[in-house]
Order: sequence, then C-alpha cells, then structure tokens
Amino acid sequence: MSDKPQPDDKPGDKPGDKPGDKPAVEPPAEPELLESEVVVEDTSGEGTDRSRSLLREIVSGNALAGVLAVFLAVLVGSIMIAATDETVRETAGYVTARPSDFLNAVWDAISGAYSAMFRGAVFNNLVDGPAKQWRPLTETLKYAGPLILGGLGVGIAFRASLFNIGGRGQMIIGGGAAAWVGFRFDGLPMIVHLPLAVIVGMVFGALWGGLAGLLKARTGAHEVIVTIMLNYVGYYLVFWALTKDWLLATPGSVNPKSPPMRDSAILPKVLGDQFNLHLGFVLALVAVAVVWWILTRSTLGYRIRAVGENPHAARASGINVGWTYTVVMMIAGALLGLGGVNQVLGTVTSGVSTDIDAGIGFDAITVALLGRSRPLGILAAGILFGAFKAGGFTMQASENISVDLVLVVQSLIVLFLAAPPLVRAIFRLPAQEAK
Repeated sequence: MSDKPQPDDKPGDKPGDKPGDKPAVEPPAEPELLESEVVVEDTSGEGTDRSRSLLREIVSGNALAGVLAVFLAVLVGSIMIAATDETVRETAGYVTARPSDFLNAVWDAISGAYSAMFRGAVFNNLVDGPAKQWRPLTETLKYAGPLILGGLGVGIAFRASLFNIGGRGQMIIGGGAAAWVGFRFDGLPMIVHLPLAVIVGMVFGALWGGLAGLLKARTGAHEVIVTIMLNYVGYYLVFWALTKDWLLATPGSVNPKSPPMRDSAILPKVLGDQFNLHLGFVLALVAVAVVWWILTRSTLGYRIRAVGENPHAARASGINVGWTYTVVMMIAGALLGLGGVNQVLGTVTSGVSTDIDAGIGFDAITVALLGRSRPLGILAAGILFGAFKAGGFTMQASENISVDLVLVVQSLIVLFLAAPPLVRAIFRLPAQEAK
C-alpha cells in the first residue's frame, strides 16, 4: 500500500480521527458580565415608547401613502355627496328600470360639487377678466398661510416625537399679544410697528409652547395633557383680557372684542387692493425655508431628529434631551404664534376675539400629518387645505352642499393617515420595511 496521504486527509487532524472529519471546535465561552455591566430592561415607559413608535411610523411614511389617503377621503366624500343629493335619491327609486338616469344624477352631483370647489379655490371660468378669474387662487393662498405656519409648528415637534396638541392655545396667546401691540401703539411708523407686533406675537407663542416643553423636561409631564390644558388656559386668559379696557377691549361686553388694528400694524397686501392675499403668506414661505434649514443643515436639527428617533440613545451620546424638548417646543410655539399673528394682522384686522385661531390650531395637526412633518410636504398640505377651505364656501353657495363636508373629508384624511396598514391593504401595497 502507498504511504502517500489520502485525498481526504487534512493536515492537523487529530490522531484517531477518521480521515476527512473536521476537527471538533468548541464554541467560545461567553464572557461573564460584571455586576455594573448588567443591563436591566426598563419597562416603565413602554406605553410612551409605543406611542412614539406609532408617531414615527405615521410621520416616516412615503408621499404615496398621503396621496392615497387624500384619494380615499375624496372618494368617501363623493359617496356622501351622491347620497345626500335629491335627484340621486329620486332616480334611485327606479334604478333597475332606467339605470342611466341614476348614473347621470350621481355624476352630475359629484362633478358639480368638485367643479364648484375648483372654481372657488383655483380658477373661476364663469367670470370675465383675469383678475377675477384667478382671485380664487389668491384666496386659497391666503387661507393656506396660517395653516402652513401651524403645520410647521406641529410638525417640528413631531420630529422630536412630541405630540404638540396645543396649537390653539399658542395661536391665541401669540395672536392676542400681537393684537394688543397692533391697536395700542399709535403714531409708530409701519417699519417699526409691524415688525414689533410680529415679534411680540412670536415671542409670546414661544413662551407658551416652551412652558409645555419645560414641564416635559423637568417633571416628565406628558406633553399631550399639558398642551391640551394650556389650550383652555390660553383661551380663558385672552377672554379675561378682552373684558379689561386696559388690555384688549371694553368691559361688560357679551361678546368681547378688541379694537381694530392700526393701519401701521396691518400686513400689507402683496398683489394690490383687488386681492386679499397679504404678506402673511410670504412669511409662511420664509418659515418653510427656515424650518427646512434647521432640520437638515443645523446641529440643532440633528439633535431634534436624534431625540425623535431614540431619546435614550441621544442621551447616551451626550445630547441634552430635556433642553432639546424645551427648545423645540419654543420653536413650535413661535411658529404657531406667527400663525396667530397672520390671523389678527392679516385676516381679522377689524378686531379679534377668543376665536382667533378659527380652528386652525387643530387643522394644523392634519396638515403636519399629511405633510409627513417635512417642510415642503407641509407647504403642499397647507395649500391643499387652503383650497378646501376657499372652495368649500363656493360649493355650498352654488351646489347647496354643506361646507361641513370639507371637515368630514379632512377628518377622513386623518383617519387614513393614522392607519397606514389599512391604506396598504386597500390598495394591496407591500408592507413597509422596518427601518
């Protein structure tokens, strides 16, 4: 027999092993953890972590989910329009005999409603003259200004995983402070009076929002509860101020209202007196650019995003989480305060009352969700909701459809945005990969 090694023999085989067998390798022993290195799972904040995870899932979705949510909301709104139309209900009684009458009635009801909304929000082809035809678009942009500012205020808080539900209170406080400056000081030139009113409104909004952030940072109070309660505090504080003649209004009034704004404190119209579009929309565009820069190009934006992704990891990396909470809520409050300024110095210049925000404080939540808390997305969502608001009045006037239908559509958008799995299931989209 040959003494040459067989093909299966490998150098280093232990004596006694069969040829070709791999050597037995024992797994390395796991290192023992010192007592100081033992990691104890903290389950005290499981509910908060789950809520923040849900918020991140909603906010981090792609643009397609937002478009589909709007489409589903408009579709459901179309069904409601058809169901409430008298002609549709009448033709439904003999739909089996003449289905064409029913289908034509449904089409006329839906197309009539949305074409009226388009005429009231974008372009009115039923009037003469380019100025009158494009006037609806300027109304849309006018309504979009405070919605964009409010959406930015809510959205930047969302990026830090903070539920800023206090938009109404921050708008009321900021708007009330700006209104006081707007009518109290007389004789100031516009170059001084207008910036002063704007800055005061932003500062008071920032202080009101920062109060919620400070309570969150110092005491761990949940921002949802704090901001909701501050809404009521802000509302009744301004109501009390409106009953004091040395603050905002004349005492003893059933519906207290402040005096009208001075001409030197009113936001000027950007396209002339024939349009209602004022400088507030330009301020909203500037705010979009500033928030985009903060979130994507600044160290503060990195800290905000890091805290929003994982506050525990951010704290471990040296980021002061409490300070970040306070600062981001101050920025959010300043933006919402600027939205209140937009209202009192640009839209409601004849005097303000406790309904300064006109529901925008809560609509801003929808705008932020639809815009995925991205500045450009919030800009688009704010214009869309401004179109809903401007076109809703025309739809009600020409088609006798309640303007409350717009609120239903907005609520449905929130519903579909808050349920991404539902949207994916309806359109059979692939599941979103975990990041």
